[in-house]
Amino acid sequence: MHQVEKTTLLAALIGECPIDTRVVTVEETFELGVDAPDVVALQGRQPSLEGTGEITLRRLVKEALRMRPDRLVVGEVREAEALDLLLALNTGVPGAGTIHANSARDALSKLAALPLLAGRNIDSGFVLPAVAASVHIVAHCVRDADGRRRVIEIVEPAGVDAGGIDVRTLYRWDA
Repeated sequence: MHQVEKTTLLAALIGECPIDTRVVTVEETFELGVDAPDVVALQGRQPSLEGTGEITLRRLVKEALRMRPDRLVVGEVREAEALDLLLALNTGVPGAGTIHANSARDALSKLAALPLLAGRNIDSGFVLPAVAASVHIVAHCVRDADGRRRVIEIVEPAGVDAGGIDVRTLYRWDA
């Protein structure tokens, strides 16, 4: 779903961080516009027509970790950078990001699937528990039939079961 204000919600949440928080953002296109005293905004770059000069989000996530962030934020997790974000979250670097999915549960499933595309020998037996341990909440945003944007569901991972990541619903909006 596009234009459901995931980025607006993420920016608002980042804005609630303490004033001395160092926030490093990683985005393909600058959209977050975080208004805080200590923000480092990194932007990826597509390759030139000659195929050179590309700066991937994976590379930027790794570079962001060298900047000692208090919060690492990936504007939109879409590809193999999910692996690097997951590794960062599992080393104690708090972070956040957005992801396109049809539900909060689907967002967790997608976040668990994307690292498998990283081109390394990554096993879902590692990824599923890592996602369940490192993600604290997932807020699912939608645009309703009247064009209003809403958070309709908030879940937290509650472990791994045979079908994937088990969730506990913290909030559900009922029309």
